[in-house]
Amino acid sequence: MNKLRIIFMGTPEFAVEPLRQLIEHNFEIAAVVTVPDKPAGRGLKLKESAVKKFAISQNLPVLQPESLKNQEFISDLQSLKANLFIVVAFRKLPDQVWMMPEFGTFNLHASLLPQYRGAAPINHAVINGEVETGVTTFFINSGIDTGKIIMNRNIKIGPDETAGDIHDRLMITGAELVVETVKAIADGSCTVIDQPNNPEDLKPAPRIFREHCQIDWKKSAVDVHNLIRGLSPYPGAYSNLITEKGPLEVKILGSTLPPTIGKTMPGEVLILNNSRMIVSCSEGEVELLEIQASGKKAMKTDEFLRGLRSDLLRFEV
Repeated sequence: MNKLRIIFMGTPEFAVEPLRQLIEHNFEIAAVVTVPDKPAGRGLKLKESAVKKFAISQNLPVLQPESLKNQEFISDLQSLKANLFIVVAFRKLPDQVWMMPEFGTFNLHASLLPQYRGAAPINHAVINGEVETGVTTFFINSGIDTGKIIMNRNIKIGPDETAGDIHDRLMITGAELVVETVKAIADGSCTVIDQPNNPEDLKPAPRIFREHCQIDWKKSAVDVHNLIRGLSPYPGAYSNLITEKGPLEVKILGSTLPPTIGKTMPGEVLILNNSRMIVSCSEGEVELLEIQASGKKAMKTDEFLRGLRSDLLRFEV
């Protein structure tokens, strides 16, 4: 049985649950590495990462290097004498860091590798209409999400589930897989396989920017629905709604595919019972369930429609 001393690296809420479960299973956490505090909000008060807040609540030492190549940080890592590093939703590590521990450095990635390597695997899986995704643990190498696979676990994606829904489910599944992986490393039963590498068969998951979030109503209803749920709740798919007062930018955070009611022009809006909002696409329609006007809170469609002249509504195409 290998006696493990772990350094855990992570930043957002997604990384908190694996850390919590490692502690609950009595694994030794020598320290936690996370990002420096950043100014946020109107008062620009320093905001701590979710991982830092949790680590402090557990009385764990926290390192927050500005640069992962900083020699003082490297020395701090070496002095902790950890023999396993675990990375969940963090930054790309320099070779000097991931090569340091005796039992290697493994990462938890929110896809079934080798598919959806990159920064936004959950979003892209939903946008592409996948019916299945999962989590993978793999040993880090000098590439991006290309190292030897240790374990993975699958989950199904429901037809109306959002990226947020999948994130929350994978957070639990991923935490369980991290613990399972550590147990295998500890008892010496850990095995690995090389990732298949056929570039023409791989679907990437690059970072998502604003230009990727605008809805094109000239696409099929299925494609529009998948974009909406793949970007919900963040960063949100958006479009300009033409109202009697002019264009209004709105984010669409919830949608479904209703029975087809007949083809009209893409972007045309049909209001039913002053409470339902159905938008035509090139093929089929999308029903909007949750809308957020710029600078406002998210609302259910019936609430959003109050005070708007529904006979004048259409989306810009």
